[in-house]
Amino acid sequence: MTNEFTFRPRARLLLLLGDQLIKDPGIAVFELVKNAYDADSPGVKVTMSNLTDQNKGLITVEDTGIGMDFDTVTHVWLEPGTDYKAKQRENDERTPKYGRLPLGEKGVGRFAAHKLGLKVRLVTRKKKQPEVFVEIDWNDFTKHKYLEDVPVVVVEREPQVFTGSQTGTKIEIENLRNVWNRGMVRELARAVMSICSPFDEIGEFNTELVLTENKDWLDKLLTVETVLEYSLFRANCDIEADPDNTQTVKLFYNYSFVPLPAMLDKIDARNVQNVKLDLPKDISSKTLLREVGPIHIDLYIFDREPKILSLGVTDKQGLKDFLDESGGIRVYRAGMRVYDYGEPGNDWLNLGGKRVNVPTQRISNNLVVGAASLDIEASSGLIEKTNREGFVDNEAFRAFKDAVTEAVVQIQAERNKDKTRIRNAYSSKKIKEPVIEDLSELRNLIERKKLTSELGPYINRIESDFILIRDRFLTSASAGLSLSIVIHEVEKGIDELSRAVQEEKASPRIRNLAKHLADLVEGFASLIRRSGITREKAGTMISQAVFNTELRLKNHNIKLISDTRQGNFETNCSKRLTISTLMNIIDNSIWWLDNKWGEQVDKKKIYIGMTKEFDQGPAIVIADNGPGFVDPPEYLIEPFISRKPDGMGLGLHLADQVMKAQGGRLVFPEIGEISLPDEFNGAVVALIFGGNKK
Repeated sequence: MTNEFTFRPRARLLLLLGDQLIKDPGIAVFELVKNAYDADSPGVKVTMSNLTDQNKGLITVEDTGIGMDFDTVTHVWLEPGTDYKAKQRENDERTPKYGRLPLGEKGVGRFAAHKLGLKVRLVTRKKKQPEVFVEIDWNDFTKHKYLEDVPVVVVEREPQVFTGSQTGTKIEIENLRNVWNRGMVRELARAVMSICSPFDEIGEFNTELVLTENKDWLDKLLTVETVLEYSLFRANCDIEADPDNTQTVKLFYNYSFVPLPAMLDKIDARNVQNVKLDLPKDISSKTLLREVGPIHIDLYIFDREPKILSLGVTDKQGLKDFLDESGGIRVYRAGMRVYDYGEPGNDWLNLGGKRVNVPTQRISNNLVVGAASLDIEASSGLIEKTNREGFVDNEAFRAFKDAVTEAVVQIQAERNKDKTRIRNAYSSKKIKEPVIEDLSELRNLIERKKLTSELGPYINRIESDFILIRDRFLTSASAGLSLSIVIHEVEKGIDELSRAVQEEKASPRIRNLAKHLADLVEGFASLIRRSGITREKAGTMISQAVFNTELRLKNHNIKLISDTRQGNFETNCSKRLTISTLMNIIDNSIWWLDNKWGEQVDKKKIYIGMTKEFDQGPAIVIADNGPGFVDPPEYLIEPFISRKPDGMGLGLHLADQVMKAQGGRLVFPEIGEISLPDEFNGAVVALIFGGNKK
């Protein structure tokens, strides 16, 4: 006996789809805005009222597009999964005013309203048609068993909202699902501002966010247009068919270095125009031509070095906040955003991963505001995921990603030339690189003595062999810790022990220092074996580091202030290497304090404490009242680069590598970025133990 049945979707299915297909309020608003774009509206207005009260809160999304009639509402808008817009795209049916093809194609955008609130009212009107009113209470979907049993009110009426010849759609959302705060609203504002490409012509499609209360929540929110004015390195690229051979794809780009006005007395602008390059052979021209189409890329790259920002950026912290939260290379199709490329957490081009290896040569998301723009017709091979989080990872997407990456690589090469010019122009002190600088001086001496023909080849061999050995050591050891770094740290430990023996002869301190030296060597071995990670208290490690350096601090007349007011915390780390890292940073401060204050008594001070002000996790902070850093962070952690006359340039490189090996980060906060006593206005270093907060 054979029985036939049909699917009977449960009413709660729509609630589940709304929760799972739309990730957050920003994407929800984006989906509603995208509907306005598809409706041929010149723009959209989002109004938010009483956001701190879920019961009184109201979100309104209103456009002046073509609107919908009764038949469209009942047979398209109320039918999730409809292929109405997909067929419009297939048939090249464009909107009458702006000639747009629809961006939506899955028929699930109406669930965005559910993500924002539980009650929805829709008012819409098509030209020369009655107004249509729809009311949905999402609570009803929990009261009924099957979807077909849930009542939805749809009424045709005389125009009340879109009167006269007006058309459009207005959606009102009540019983908000969230109590909104300032941070959420500012995040939404940034999302709304980024819906349209900032590089397209203004007026194509405009979005507006209005708050009826708490208007100050949007104060000092930098716009993209303002931010772009501060970029020093700018480029536009096109990846498209070669005019001379339409079966192949070429990269064309223009690049400009645009110094801030205050920089022009030291460095000139530079322009590179009409460069034409072949794409690497492993990027499929056939796939790009047939499934991706032409790609236009705009890149605005910034220099975040404090000295450069001080030459013309009025809101330095605002700029940095903007780049941290809204930086990256986003994707646009037909001028509208494809989420969530360029969002924090989606490093789709792996800019951060590539930058880790050569930080001075690569850009990261918080150094660039960019867009990769696509033609909606030609990019048919790029298919948006149903959950609105980017494209399906198919061959077309991989070709698109590789092509954009190649463009970024070429612009990075141009930018690096100007980065070197900037460093040369604004470096206040000469940077010393051991051995290489000595060889350079020797070579000059040989030339003056006219011995170049006899000794020049030997000097060249020494230099090339040294660079080879140096680079192998720096890249071959586990976690980036090389033999030279181990030697450097052990030598410092021996020096500290020798000093104690000379001054104190036999004492508990000497035994402690000897034990620390033995533990230090064991710590390197432990890290190489991927073991030796234990749960440790930050306060205990601080106390040990202070004890180990107490003698040096006393000899140099330095006052150390330890602050634990923000509370102790536990973290997973190598205790030995963390203590050594703290000692290393304190040792740097001692040298620079002496360099600034000399023998002046009661002037030199070092601060060490704990903070939980970083989003990435709790941290140990070391600060001083010395001259501070003059180089950007990427230079500070480079090996063999030092501003000390006899410095090896390994201390901060070691600290950086130790923190990375332990899953943390070494950062250099600017003054005012975290809470510190006012007197500590020199160098600030923080060891962030990510994900270990307790």
